[in-house]
Amino acid sequence: MLHRIWLSFIVFAFLATVWQGFFGDNPGGFQSVMQSVTSMAQLSVDIAIGLIGVLAFWLGIFEVAEKSGLIEKFSKVLAPFLCRIMPDLPRNHPALGSITMNMSANVLGLDNAATPFGIKAMQDMQSLASRKDTLTNSQILFLVMNTSSVTLFPIAVFLYRAEQGAAQPTDVFIPILLATSASTMAGLLITCLVQKVNLLNRVVVLYLVGIFSLLGAVIVYFSSLAANELAAQSAVVANFLLFLFIVVVLVTGWRKQLNTYELFIDGAKKGFEVAISLIPFLLAMLIAIGMLRASGILDMVVNGIAYMVTVLGGDPRFVEGLPTAIMKPLSGSGARALMIETMQHHGADSFAGRLASVLQGSTETTFYVLAVYLGAVGIKHSRYAVACCLAADLAGIVAAILVSYWFFG
Repeated sequence: MLHRIWLSFIVFAFLATVWQGFFGDNPGGFQSVMQSVTSMAQLSVDIAIGLIGVLAFWLGIFEVAEKSGLIEKFSKVLAPFLCRIMPDLPRNHPALGSITMNMSANVLGLDNAATPFGIKAMQDMQSLASRKDTLTNSQILFLVMNTSSVTLFPIAVFLYRAEQGAAQPTDVFIPILLATSASTMAGLLITCLVQKVNLLNRVVVLYLVGIFSLLGAVIVYFSSLAANELAAQSAVVANFLLFLFIVVVLVTGWRKQLNTYELFIDGAKKGFEVAISLIPFLLAMLIAIGMLRASGILDMVVNGIAYMVTVLGGDPRFVEGLPTAIMKPLSGSGARALMIETMQHHGADSFAGRLASVLQGSTETTFYVLAVYLGAVGIKHSRYAVACCLAADLAGIVAAILVSYWFFG
């Protein structure tokens, strides 16, 4: 399915550019699209090179953690839950530990750590695949949970709102958590329905109740803090836990009389190889996304939706935030730029400005995640992964709009 979407992006971008170039008022569209191709090609290399150091470091630490037995211990935290929603994973498989670490890093908003842990999880699950070029059920569910992952601390959104003069930059905190929770639940439900996984299992229900109870407690506490206090406390908590993990891993390895230095070097070498192997996958996806954006087709879609909503007598205010929603699954930097532009044009405390902020924090950059994770294990056939990921994104977007009307409408 991914190859069809990729081709569709390019074809639609071409048709939109042809229409605007020959029948519209943008004869320079072809030049803009080809300039985008060049810039996206450079960006794909820059991203991969930028990942080399991060991947090398974290895979080095992960190698020590695995050999010292710590990952096996971490896996026991979510093993009963993961083994029921991912029944093709054996109970003591290393993938459970790397999945747990990835989910923990995502919740804390630690993207630099989440990506290496996620790549390691994909590689661990790939060892169980009978067809090495095709996603397994557990890998698909893992991807959906990543692209819709709940992030407790969307600090970047708060900082951008503060820069744009928001009176209370963190007033979107609860709406973002509600929207991203809806995205995660929708992704989990849809994927488990397709895979015929029983979510009414007593253990699964208990874990979900516990997770969302903890999430609710965190929301209650942090929603009472001012923007600078929330940013400071969340940054300290997240980075303390990360630093603590590094120290615990190395000390545990030393206590077990392992050569932690050599193990770290071995893992770091793998990180270098993985980062370089990502370039072709990033190149293909980013160029297609760049073409789509430069062609102006996103503006055409948004204008069409606004017209339809107006004709049907609906409230079209949410349409002003849709560019951010449409761009977010395609490009994180593009969505961020659109969010800032919306706040500059309408005001940070306007309905559109707040909605754009909620949309920015409620979903993940789906196609970037797919390109990185599928590229890391050389997957060619994604099966229904893209459809489930986009369904979760859509649920997050709808939830963000509804919650924004509820809180700010």
